[in-house]
Amino acid sequence: MTAKSAPTVHRMFGVGMLALLLATCAPAPAGPAGAPAEAKPSPQVFTAGAAPAPKQACAQMRKVRIGVSVTPPNVVHTPPFVARGLGFFADRCIEAEIVEFEGGLSASNLTAVAQGSTIASIAAPAIAQGLKAHQIWGMAPRLPQAYEVSADVKTAADLKGKRLSAAGGGVGSFNWVMAREVLKTAALTVDDVQFVSQATAGRLPGLASGQLDGVALHPEDVFLAEQQKPGLHILVQLSDLLPKYFYNAYGAADELIARDRDLVRDVTAALIEANRAIYKDRDRAIPIMAEATKKPPEAVSYAYDYLTKNCVWSVNTGFVRERTDWTIDNAIENGDIQADKKPTYEQLVDVKLGEEALAAVGGPAKIGNCGE
Repeated sequence: MTAKSAPTVHRMFGVGMLALLLATCAPAPAGPAGAPAEAKPSPQVFTAGAAPAPKQACAQMRKVRIGVSVTPPNVVHTPPFVARGLGFFADRCIEAEIVEFEGGLSASNLTAVAQGSTIASIAAPAIAQGLKAHQIWGMAPRLPQAYEVSADVKTAADLKGKRLSAAGGGVGSFNWVMAREVLKTAALTVDDVQFVSQATAGRLPGLASGQLDGVALHPEDVFLAEQQKPGLHILVQLSDLLPKYFYNAYGAADELIARDRDLVRDVTAALIEANRAIYKDRDRAIPIMAEATKKPPEAVSYAYDYLTKNCVWSVNTGFVRERTDWTIDNAIENGDIQADKKPTYEQLVDVKLGEEALAAVGGPAKIGNCGE
């Protein structure tokens, strides 16, 4: 569905699609010379942030697919483009193909990870329900979005009966989950509203056109929304509502880690370098972000300033046990993870691989107040 097509309204129903997906999804065999097999359906390839030549002589360039969770990507999702555009992948003899998915919890994203073909976003519920994978890098530990609402919504209680976004996967998608958290503050449930399932590109147009009354928007889209339609406003910053929630971690299939651990470690190291460069080199990072997101430079700059000031991007591995444990417990409380299938921190996070990647970039660092 495009941003212009009519949305489909859904009432909340039980979440069971992930278990079905994982039950039918087996790792794909490696291609020639151990190359990752292609995930189906094949996502769109991004060319923004084209790679420079490596600084060192490489016997061969190791190919890898890196997924981004939104189409088109938001500013927070651009570190892989920065890693490619500033040469961090190339300098480690990595040729990265960046592909996009309709949400980090979408079937196509999880299938690509499960098949061992792509390094992409994965969350605790997927691993608890059987995805044989581990998180390897916490791209953005803190939530970047605000819950943006129409002019007549003054409090969370005013959302009753309204149309809220379930972009990027419908029921169980990130937008659906965040709406549920906002509704809980007013003792409302998902049955008290209507959810609109749509493409992620439809979030901003849906709110601006009046098709939606509430949606979790990234900073650049908040900036654009309030320009396009005066009266739209932030109901709550999600990082204030859920300060311990772990937002976005990249993961890889256990099969991929076992098959090519050095590659996965080096990809992680390059991504850590990219996040650090974002904090330190605004002038080089923002043009890559603008090209990747196709958003106006002023909106990208607004988002960049918000994300760096609030330490949304990680500086190190991004993992803090307390934050991960809280997020797992929150998923159990909400019924996204069965209590008897609660994963441990080590079952979710490949701690050793992260430590190896961190050592490869010179060890832990702190930039301003940011140090996760």
